[in-house]
Parts: sequence; structure tokens; C-alpha cells
Amino acid sequence: MRKKFLGLILALAIILTASSPVAAKESAKTDLTGYTVVIHTNDTHGRAVPDENSGYMGFTSVSALKKLYEERGAEVILMDAGDTLHGLPIATLDKGESIVNIMNLAGYDAMVPGNHDFNYGYDHLKSLEKLMKYDLISANTVDTVTGKKLFDESTIIEKNGIKYGIFGLSTPETAYKTNPKNVEGITFENPITVAEEEVTKLKQEGAEIIIALTHIGLDTSSEFTTKKIAEQVDGIDLIVDGHSHTMLSEGLKVRDTLIVSTGEYIKNIGVVLIDKQGNITPTLITPEQFKGTDVVVDEYTAQVVSEQDKILSEKVGETAVDLVGERDFVRTGETNLGDFVTDAFRDATGADIAITNGGGIRASIQTGAITRKDLVTVFPFGNYVVTKEITGQALKDALEVGVASYPESLGGFPQVSGVTFQIDISKAVGSRAVNIKVNGKKLNLKATYTMATNDFMAAGGDNYTMFSKFPTLNEYNAMEEIIMNYIKKTGVITIQKQGRITVADNTQIVGEAEVKASDKKEPLTKDSKTETKKYTTYIVKKGDNLSKIAYNFLGKASSWNTIYQWNKDNIKNPDLIYIGDKIRIYQ
Repeated sequence: MRKKFLGLILALAIILTASSPVAAKESAKTDLTGYTVVIHTNDTHGRAVPDENSGYMGFTSVSALKKLYEERGAEVILMDAGDTLHGLPIATLDKGESIVNIMNLAGYDAMVPGNHDFNYGYDHLKSLEKLMKYDLISANTVDTVTGKKLFDESTIIEKNGIKYGIFGLSTPETAYKTNPKNVEGITFENPITVAEEEVTKLKQEGAEIIIALTHIGLDTSSEFTTKKIAEQVDGIDLIVDGHSHTMLSEGLKVRDTLIVSTGEYIKNIGVVLIDKQGNITPTLITPEQFKGTDVVVDEYTAQVVSEQDKILSEKVGETAVDLVGERDFVRTGETNLGDFVTDAFRDATGADIAITNGGGIRASIQTGAITRKDLVTVFPFGNYVVTKEITGQALKDALEVGVASYPESLGGFPQVSGVTFQIDISKAVGSRAVNIKVNGKKLNLKATYTMATNDFMAAGGDNYTMFSKFPTLNEYNAMEEIIMNYIKKTGVITIQKQGRITVADNTQIVGEAEVKASDKKEPLTKDSKTETKKYTTYIVKKGDNLSKIAYNFLGKASSWNTIYQWNKDNIKNPDLIYIGDKIRIYQ
């Protein structure tokens, strides 16, 4: 049966990209009558419009795919696993309303709220719910005082004579992975316990196939994961997942439960084929396989973008260097953009120190003109800057939270100003931030310091709960406004990474070697073929790639090829380096 399903999926992929008479003839044979197709998306973060360069397919492709399956006789359930209403300007400028309108046009049936869908506050999310022509479901989101469910827990959808019971689960991490003020008075109950209750209830209501629509994820650092739910809860046939941005090309089977997730940003569209016997087969449709669009969705998004571009096209400054804000960098180490942002906080507030979470920086800014759109894209959360007077101990505790997962990616990784420190991964979690200095002086745990940060972290977001204990001294403008003013004050930006965060790594070995000029991107000397140069031997760790190593050592991710040229004798493929590999980096 699985081969039959995969054959149908591949045949459909031929249809979608068909241009030859043979392919067109093949497309006419495809009949999906009797099949139920679950199409799913997750973690779109406002990537509503197609972008070929970035690989975003957009909601227009989701809508077109749904219509094509229906034209072939299938009945479709379209659902989204959250973190959808916030992200790029098309979402944030009207606080998610445009995204709801697009999803209505695409024909969504259900959505579970992710943590970032609360970014405009619970009350606004409820107002958006009134505009939705689809069900917003979460069975574990309750009023802390009354215990009342704040959303519908589930929905039953009948397709091809089969009743599908679909219930929603939101991550308990929402309590600190949106601004905690956005979810005051709300409790996110244990998803495992709630899942057991929902399975029982839906089966009593006649559901034959049970689907959990979850914004829980598979991140092993989380207390709750969909893998744990599948391991501990009987009766769930399919989990459509989000939150951890995990791409499961063929799904993940855990006991009798299949978990599916597309990755992020509609770079893939999830498809699950289900026959009347309940056989379930997943796949991901890629941009290469499917290039269809929906003219109705396209016309609406074009209108929204056109109206917004009038506001966002204003130039606010210029940078002579790339300002690094990619996820792989800001969540694992210091970047020049992180340095610039936190410097802007201190400039606007006069604070002793500044700190912001790497996960709050969502993109890079390329060399050249900087517009309002760039700033809203990089800082989409609408956060504002606040100051607090904190103790040195609280700062130490905060840095420990931020580097606990190093070298693995963490949204709470700290970008700092007025502070320098080292990460010592040989020490236990909770003792890894060492040699901490504030403005050049050793940290005094008993002293107090004025700190500038964003309101998300100030309220305890990203697990920085120590900050919430200190009263707010003052509130300032939105982050993008403060950064825009600092850009104008600075002039052309030339900032390089300042070396505020370094790694105390005892595995690095300093030595000397005879180096051929031809082994370097540029000659070591103009005249000699070889020169004795000092070098560092770096031991590759989990999560490393040449771009990241180049940025950390040479200041530019684009210098990866220089490191590759130095190490061609032991690196055969620059895209494939392995934990434990030794890489020479010359001074």
C-alpha cells in the first residue's frame, strides 16, 4: 500500500511540473477519488509571499495544491501547526489580520496557536479568531483562575465517510516564549494529560481517526515533545507538529503514531494521504516539485504588499558591512549585529549594560542602504526597550541561562553591550559563564547595574526569569525606533564583531607550520614560497560548519573558503566536516 501511495504522490508531482505532452497524458490518468489528503504547514512566521531566492512557497502554493488535489477527486483537510500570525512585515504591520485573510482565501480548516501567535496579546488573538473562517483549537490553554478553556479544544471533520477528530495542543513554553505579559492569567496545561482526555472524548463522539494538531515540537531540551506524547498516549493516529522547525521528510513513526512536520517558512508543504482503511503515508512537496499558484491569493497579497511598501521603503541609513543576524549565528555566538543592537540600547538609555536575546534577531542586513522594512524584518516582534536595576548575581545567572545549551542553538543566547565574558564548556551547566567583566571591571555579584533590555526578556521571556523580579525603571520606544535613531546618529555602519563573548576552549592548540603560499587565499609574503606562521588547531564541535567557524575566527562567514584552502589536505568536501575534525586557522 505504501508503494501505491508514493506512486500517486510522485505522479502528482509530475502533473504539477508537467510541460510535455507525455507528462500531460500521465496527469490525466491520476485519480485520487476516495483518498483523504491532509495538507499541513507550520512555523511560517509571516512568510506568506513566495520568495524563490529563499525557497518560500507562500500560501498561494498551499491554496493551489489544495485545489489540485480536489480536482483529482481527493477530499482535503488543510491545517496549520502555529507560529503563523507574526514574523515579516506583511504579518506584523496589521497584527496578523492580513495572514488570517490569506488563510481564509486558501481554505484552511484548523490551526493551533503557537507561542508567537500570542505576540500581540491574548485579547488580540481572540479578536483575530473572530475573523477566521477556520477553527482555532487548543485543548490545554486555560484560564488560570477559572480553569475554563480559552479556545475550542477540538473539531470533527468528515471526509470520504470517515470522521476525523482533531484536537489542538499549544506548548507550555508559551509562558516564556512570548512576552509573559501577553499570556498573563493563562495556564498551558500538561499536554500529555490533556491529549489522553481528548482522545477519549473524540472517540466517544464517533471520531475514527484521531489527529493531534500541535505546536509542541521535537526539541530534546523541551520538557514536553510530541515524541513523548506519542510514547505515552494511546490512540493518536497522526500528529501534525510545529515549534521546533523540524523537517521530517518521511515522518517519524513512534509506536502506532505518525508525527509529521515540514520544517519552516513554507519551504515545503506537508502532505499525508489516507485511504478508507486508515493507511497513512506522508511526504513533503518541495518548490522543485510544485510551482502552482492561486491567482486570488496572489492578487490579495500583492495589494497588501503594495500598500505596506509605501511605508517601509523609507531609507533610514547605510551599512558598509553585512550585519549578521542569521539564526545559525545569533543563537550560538556573538555577532556584529548583536553588538550594534545592544549598543543602541545603551545609547538610548544610558544604561551600564545591555542584553538582548539572539532569537529576537530574525535576519541579517546586507551591505548597502537600510530601510524601515529591513528593521521590521529583522526585529518583527514589536518589542520596546526597558531599563531595570539588577544585581551582579542576576547578570551572572542570566548569562548562565543564555549559554546553557552552547554550542547548540538557543533562542535565548545573549547578545551584550558593556559586558564581556567567556564560555567554558568544560564546566557544568550553571557555571559556564566565566571571566565576566562589566565595562572592563570584574563583575561584582553584590553590586547593582542599570540594564537595558527588551520587554520580552524583562518580563522573564526565554527563561530569563531572574529579570522579572526587579522593578522597571523606565520604558522607551520600540526596538526598531531606537535602532533607527542610533543608525542615524552613527552614520555609515562599519562595526565588526567586538570580541565580547569568547570561548575558553582548552582543545585549541597553538603551533607553527611551514605554509605554502599557494595554500592560502592570499600569499603569505610577496617574495617567498613558504613562511613560518602561527596557527590554531580548532576541534570541530556539534553544530559547527565552516561558515560559522570563519565568522568566529576571521570575522566573516564568507571567509569559509579561506579556511577550506588552508585545510584541503584533510577536508575533502567543505560542506562535510565532522565532530572531532582538526582544522588549522592561521594568524
